[in-house]
Amino acid sequence: MYFIDASVFLRYITKDDPEKAESCFKLFKSMERGEVKAYTSEAVVAEIVYVLSSKNLYGLSHEDVRARLQPLLSLPGLKLPSRKVVLRALSLYALHSIDFEDALSIARMERLGIEKIISYDRDFDRVEGIARVEPGDVVGTE
Repeated sequence: MYFIDASVFLRYITKDDPEKAESCFKLFKSMERGEVKAYTSEAVVAEIVYVLSSKNLYGLSHEDVRARLQPLLSLPGLKLPSRKVVLRALSLYALHSIDFEDALSIARMERLGIEKIISYDRDFDRVEGIARVEPGDVVGTE
């Protein structure tokens, strides 16, 4: 069993080093066939999303990030704790053009059946079904 770091996903997706990209392609093909099994984490996915969408680095749109990353995260040989939550977060990230970390929080909230988030971040207001409240609105109400 292995653990895959963000750099492997990034070399494959960006193809900025053709030799490394080819090695990563072969690895992912082996994972697709179930010959290689590896883990990764939500933190690694967050790093990948950040790097790919960073205007100073690759500047990919939210939809491009989702389109390139989702198939890799769905490989049979890749073990990702909370895969459904992470894939849902990628969809929310692309659909609402919000930060991936916010999308991950919303996906986790959905999974837990939580509809209210305590936050000053108004980006949450863009997502239907999520009610943002500020700390002062909560204290003494429950």
